[in-house]
This record gives sequence, C-alpha cells and structure tokens, in this order.
Amino acid sequence: MKPKVFVTRELFDDVIAKISEYYDVEVWDRYHHPPYEVLLSKAREADALVSLLTDRVDCDLLRSSPRLRIVAQYAVGFDNVDVECATRLGIYVTNTPGVLTEATAELTWALILAVARRIVESDVFVRWGEWHRTKTAWHPKMMLGAELKGKVLGIVGLGRIGRRVAEIGILGFGMKAVYYDVVRNYDVERELGIRFADLHELLKEADVVSIHVPLTKETYHMINEERLRLMKRTAILINTARGAVVDTDALVKALREGWIAGAGIDVFEEEPLNPNHQLTALKNVVLVPHIGSATYEARHSMAEAVAENLIAFYEGRVPPNLVNRDVTAVRAPGFK
Repeated sequence: MKPKVFVTRELFDDVIAKISEYYDVEVWDRYHHPPYEVLLSKAREADALVSLLTDRVDCDLLRSSPRLRIVAQYAVGFDNVDVECATRLGIYVTNTPGVLTEATAELTWALILAVARRIVESDVFVRWGEWHRTKTAWHPKMMLGAELKGKVLGIVGLGRIGRRVAEIGILGFGMKAVYYDVVRNYDVERELGIRFADLHELLKEADVVSIHVPLTKETYHMINEERLRLMKRTAILINTARGAVVDTDALVKALREGWIAGAGIDVFEEEPLNPNHQLTALKNVVLVPHIGSATYEARHSMAEAVAENLIAFYEGRVPPNLVNRDVTAVRAPGFK
C-alpha cells in the first residue's frame, strides 16, 4: 500500500500525477488554506505532508501525527514549521530553494522601478481622471521620480536572490552596491564589485534598500524605527523577504512623516492585508499580494522540487533540499 500524502493546496496536474506514482495523494481543493483543526486531522492520518507558509506546522501537530515522516514545504522559507521539534521526532523537512531566484529578483526590480518612477501613482492619476482635470498635458514638475544610475543599492542579505538583485542593479542600471550579511562573501565582492558594510552604515548610505533575509529571531523587526530613521529622506525601502522583518507600524510612520521617500512591499506581518490598513492610504508605497515567486516557471519548478523531495524520501534517499540535516542521525529516510 502506498504511503499517504496530504497536499494543502492545489498544485499542477502533471506534478500531482508524478507524486501519485509513489503516494496516495489527497489535495485540499479550496482556495483558502485548510484551518488548523483540519490540518491537524489530516496530518494525523498522513505519512507525508506538503505545506505552504500559511500552514502552521507546530510541535503539537507534529507530535500528534505518529505516521508523519516528511514535511515537504512548497516555499524557500520554512518559519511556519517547527524544525527543531521535527528533527527530535525524526521527521524530515524540505524546502524549494533556488528555483524562484529569478522570479523574486525580477519582482524586486519591478517594485524598485514602480516606486522610483511613481508608476502606480501615475496610473491612478490617469485612470481616475486627475490628469484630465488638470487640463495640462505636460508640466516640468509633474510626477517627478528618481533615476537609478550612479545611485547606491543596499542589499540586506546576500543569498541567491540578494545576489541576483545586486547583479541586475550593477550591470543593468549602473548602480553602486553595498551589502550586509552575517557572513561575508568575498567571491561575490570580487565578482560584482559589491562592498560589505555593517547594517547601520548601509542604511545611511543606500538610495535603495532591498531586504533578502529569512525570518528568524534575529531578523524579526530588523528594520525598526531606529533603523528607518538612519535612512536618507530620498531613499526607497523594498521588502520581498518576510513581512515581520520590517516593523510595520514604524514603516507607516516613516512613510507618513517623510523619513524615507517610498517603499515597495510584497510581504506583510499579517496576510492577507486588510484593505483598511494604514499602508493602503499612502501614495508613496506600492503594495502587492506576496507574488515574489508568482510566475508559471517558478511556481511549477517549486512543485517539481516538492515532488523530487518526496520521491527521494520514498526511495530511501536523503531529499535534495533537506532543511534539517541532523534528522538523518535520528531516522533514516524512507518508510521502512
């Protein structure tokens, strides 16, 4: 009999078919994520679980699921999974790194350009009739934005995505680049001509600050009121990483009071964002609904990576994208 996998959201038909060769697959077919009580019930009966960031895979759920052997996360991040608990219980946790680098880097640049050139604000200006009501086709001071060439791009977190964002900025837009990370990358410094700096120095110097760090205890509210006040009044903040890396209340205050010029935000502390949230009333911020990886290419590749992790585990191999390497000392991969 095949091991059972519960998939918490609809994936692509061809990938589900591939997984079905090895597993008895049950897919949650509603648009909304399964409530915690449902997830708990399904996990208790499952040998494997495919989860998303919106699924709370905590220690209570893991301890209540005696058959569960692998949690295959459909995302790069896995802060919704209690990895330490999973390791103690011998449950493998995998993710999908690498395959969404281009999509997220391109979305980052879409936000940078949208904020710098006031694209969304200009679209509203035309679409809602404000331009027509001015009776002025062109004015020297209409919708002034900022050019990027020669400006300083600050990268917070020089992983795959941060590096690609820096590469586009340096090679594509002629920007200077500076980065902060907990570990210096001398090879990338030499290759791209990017300079290392501490976080305070970066925030003071950069014209565009782009965040690419995982959410951890150390990065929670990394960008807070004190650090936002370090930034230039002409600077732009971009967050395509995790919402809680930025203190939302402090960001609202910074945008409203003009500590910074603008922001582009893809991720939020609470998702989905309430349409009455203070951020939605501000013109100098571009808001998108967590679409960093939302290309067909990236999302399909993520699903393929989930399938590869599940199949490798089924065959008794260590999954290619194993997060908790220490788990191999607790239990060998596979269902035997």
